[in-house]
Amino acid sequence: MAKSPDANKETLPEFQKFLLERKLAPEKNIPFLAYWVSRFLGFARKSERTVTEYNETTVQEFLEVMRSDKRTLDWQPRQAEDAIKLYYLNYLNKTGGQAGGAAGLMDADSALSETKRLIRLKHYSYSTERTYLQWIARFFSYALASANKKIDDLSSVDVKNFLSHLALKQKVSSSTQNQAFNAILFFFRQVLGKETGDLGDTVRAKRGQKLPVVLSVNEVKLLFEQMTGTNRLIAELFYGAGLRLMELARLRVQDIDFDSNTIFVRSGKGDKDRSTVLPKAVRERLIAHIANVKTLHDKDRAIGHGEVILPDALSRKYPNAAKEWIWQYVFPSSSLSVDPRSGKTGRHHISDKSIQLAVKNAQRQSGIAKHATVHTLRHSFATHLLQSGVNIREVQSLLGHKNVETTMIYTHVLRDMSNAPQSPLDALYGNEEGSPLLP
Repeated sequence: MAKSPDANKETLPEFQKFLLERKLAPEKNIPFLAYWVSRFLGFARKSERTVTEYNETTVQEFLEVMRSDKRTLDWQPRQAEDAIKLYYLNYLNKTGGQAGGAAGLMDADSALSETKRLIRLKHYSYSTERTYLQWIARFFSYALASANKKIDDLSSVDVKNFLSHLALKQKVSSSTQNQAFNAILFFFRQVLGKETGDLGDTVRAKRGQKLPVVLSVNEVKLLFEQMTGTNRLIAELFYGAGLRLMELARLRVQDIDFDSNTIFVRSGKGDKDRSTVLPKAVRERLIAHIANVKTLHDKDRAIGHGEVILPDALSRKYPNAAKEWIWQYVFPSSSLSVDPRSGKTGRHHISDKSIQLAVKNAQRQSGIAKHATVHTLRHSFATHLLQSGVNIREVQSLLGHKNVETTMIYTHVLRDMSNAPQSPLDALYGNEEGSPLLP
């Protein structure tokens, strides 16, 4: 089963061409995907099963045969399953075996369902799924209702008009407009199999250079003084480790290495892993906090729960891993909930909104006259490291920035904080407060 498909590059050439044109998979993976489909078709024919339509039972039997082969690598069954779904649910029509995609004359509801399926096939996060579906639904409401069109009639002109509408009428920010565009682009490419064309004349939301809000060291102390317990521990980790909001919320027990004072961020922005510092100032309190979480987890297991959501397809590969201690969230929710994807009851991570509210309340109580948010603590982490002489490349690595230019924004803040030129008014008055010339 672990055989390389190098000798099978011409396997299912039309399927490979389809994947390449639709950009449904990285080009380097396409020969492998075709290889797995070819192996599956051979398995189905040998077992006298149908090969004209998707059959979940036959697929799972094939995957079990793969897993039972000692030569099969861990990632191969998942890749094979994705390949088979792409072949049947995208390359072949659901109804007739015609090559060319599954768009057809679908209505808005079925189009959104197909989009959801492809998002999950590509292992996007649940938050991305919700955001994309919301924007695509808004696009449908705008484009279909205003022109009485059908899904298959949508074109790049509709995309331009909608994006311009967001900028001119809705007054959205540039980042919001880009988010909408990414969602619609996904729908056009993955579901309709179309390109959006040239969008050069689209009205763009204005985006000027924005300097991040940064707290001084004294302001950070003042903020923390308004917080207690778990909320303070969370806020201190944002500032002490430079974590993003969801990076902290999704931390699992195995991501904290107390021996090396390191925090591992898994699948952060851009689906990248990185490591950052675990502040020694919170070490003992974090150990005590995790001990309390372990007690809570044991109670959950005693009543038949204690499962968490696992990344990608690990739940299929390791059926019992979801209840293991190492996979539990460091900051779990205070209550059990039902996973919207699997339908299982478990304990999710702490709500991002509750974290944001705790920081906002502390900011108000502290009297700090700045628009301080959770992300402000990350900005302060970076700026204060540079202020203390840490190399910018090291700061870039700790923050998980792809390009150092992104990290350079903090040098502008640092310059404003520490190397601001002397005001001519101070020179006039000799740096003394008040004017001796005034009565």
